[in-house]
Amino acid sequence: MGPMATGSKPLRADAARNRDKLLAAATRAFGEHGLDAPLEQIARSAGVSIGTLYAHFPTRDAFVDAILPARIAAVDDLATKALAEPDPWQGFTGFLDGLFVLQAKDQGLNDALARRLPLSPAAVEACRTGFQHAARIIDRAKESGQLRADFEPSDLAPLVSAMSQLIREPPETWRRHLAFFLDGLRA
Repeated sequence: MGPMATGSKPLRADAARNRDKLLAAATRAFGEHGLDAPLEQIARSAGVSIGTLYAHFPTRDAFVDAILPARIAAVDDLATKALAEPDPWQGFTGFLDGLFVLQAKDQGLNDALARRLPLSPAAVEACRTGFQHAARIIDRAKESGQLRADFEPSDLAPLVSAMSQLIREPPETWRRHLAFFLDGLRA
C-alpha cells in the first residue's frame, strides 16, 4: 500500500512523489536555514507550486511534525551509544557533544530543541523517549560520582537552549563553551 493522504485514501502516485519531494526539500531547507525557512523556497526547490505545498502541508507545523520524529531518532541513537559507554562520564559528555554536533549540522533540529513548539503526537512521543534516555545517562553519571549530585534531567533543557545560540558559531567556539559547562557539572 502506498503513502496515505491525511484521510484514509492512498495518495495517487504523482501526489506521493510530490509529497516525497516536498519532504526532502523541507528537510534540506530546515537543516540549512532553520524552521523559519521560506515555504516558497521549499516549494520551488521541490519543483512544485506553493498550492501543491499547502495541499500536502497546510501549515509550517505540519512540515515540522512530518520531519521532526526522524531527526529526534538521531538523538536516540546518540543516547544508545552513551548508555553503552563503560565510563558514565564519557557517556554523558559524549552524548552532549554528539547532540550539539547534530544541532550544528541541522539548524531545524537546533531550532526545534531550543523552542517550545506545538508538536504532533509522534513528535511528543519521540521527545518523551529522548528525555527518558537522557535521564538514564544523567543518572548513570551521577551514580558514578562523576556528575554533580544536584544536576537533574530537567536541567538539561536550559543547557540545550543556551547552547543552541552558540551552535551557529564556529565549532571551536561552541566546544569551548561546552567545556566550561562540563567543568561546572563535573563532581
